[in-house]
Amino acid sequence: MKLLKFCVFYFVLTMSAIAAPGAHGPDGEHLDGAAGHVHRDAGPRIETFTESFELVGRLQANELSILIDRYETNEPVLNAKLEVDLNGLKALAKFHSDHGDYAVNDERMLKALAKPGKHALLFTLTADNESDLLEGTLIVASATDADDHAHFPWAWSVVGLFVVAVLLFAIFRFRRRKKSTGNNHA
Repeated sequence: MKLLKFCVFYFVLTMSAIAAPGAHGPDGEHLDGAAGHVHRDAGPRIETFTESFELVGRLQANELSILIDRYETNEPVLNAKLEVDLNGLKALAKFHSDHGDYAVNDERMLKALAKPGKHALLFTLTADNESDLLEGTLIVASATDADDHAHFPWAWSVVGLFVVAVLLFAIFRFRRRKKSTGNNHA
């Protein structure tokens, strides 16, 4: 009987400890993160490069933000001309000197890019006397895919607890039976 009480007490303690990490708030944020910090996904990302340049872009709510560097030196490419093509829909990216990035804020392109799926993009870059074409794919997950991250497997926990309970019951019955048969032979 002491073993049964110990096991029940043990599982109650461990289940409460397991339930706390990874708890989610109303917006799906993890509540076990650092105080005051809520992790938000920065949005879909695209990365591509050629022999001369590398490009990293992030799709945000109001723009496609793009950083361009020289591939060999990692030196930022500033004040260049950048055109973005999505299935024949073209937009010129504006350079932001305060951030050192390029931004596409064309509403039609942003609306097309916001749709879930794979979006093949072609970037035409003209910097000083150089020009290059960079191709890449921006993958936008659907709302259900975005929330599909690891959660505690409650169903398996219930099955495990049931198996443990059955084993404890069998052990308890076996010990009781052994005790009762042991007393009759004495």
